[in-house]
Amino acid sequence: MRLLLVRHGQSPSNVAHLLDTQVPGPALTDVGREQAQALVGLLGDEGIGLVTSSPQTRARQTAAPLAAALGLDVEVVEGLEEIAAGELEMRGDEPAVRAYLGVVGSWLTGDLDVPMPGAADGNAFFARYDAAVGRVVARARELGTGVAVATSHGAAIRCWTGARVRNLSAEYVVATGLLNTGCVALEGEPETGWTATSWMGAALDPERAEAAGAGPAGEPAAPSVF
Repeated sequence: MRLLLVRHGQSPSNVAHLLDTQVPGPALTDVGREQAQALVGLLGDEGIGLVTSSPQTRARQTAAPLAAALGLDVEVVEGLEEIAAGELEMRGDEPAVRAYLGVVGSWLTGDLDVPMPGAADGNAFFARYDAAVGRVVARARELGTGVAVATSHGAAIRCWTGARVRNLSAEYVVATGLLNTGCVALEGEPETGWTATSWMGAALDPERAEAAGAGPAGEPAAPSVF
């Protein structure tokens, strides 16, 4: 099974550097809509037979042009949503950003009992994201396709892949950015595990991916990555 995890296109809150995680959330900006359209050229020849999305508006709008070009519907999958910011929602100040990233970092290093202030802990996040990926795979099997897209969100994709993908580490996903409409390509199955074959188009070592540099690649670890 080939699973393409795609981050949504640019939203107004990305531009304003805000922790905006609620459902349904904002629509795409004009730039975000252009990014979504560009996915048709980037992924149109991948043999995709299923396009799914989180319930959040920016993710559904990102998935729509690709699905339309392939003659498919966007199938909304509960559980692919962004990591909820709770009491930090719609804040962009440095203490709020550090608090959000600190919790996500704790989950990546295995401390799943740490809750996001006013929201869920890591156990709940991984349970719902694992279940969502399972539903995407089950639907792909039902349709008889080996390639599926899941349009999701920056922190959720990076956190889940850093913990669940065998050749990605916490260090890698922290140090490597995921730009708007960036794609993480995985091979595998929920039952046997996942391997990342590429991150934003860059091929990865199947044993252990190495971060490109000392700092985040592409953009800083700020609210714009979520």
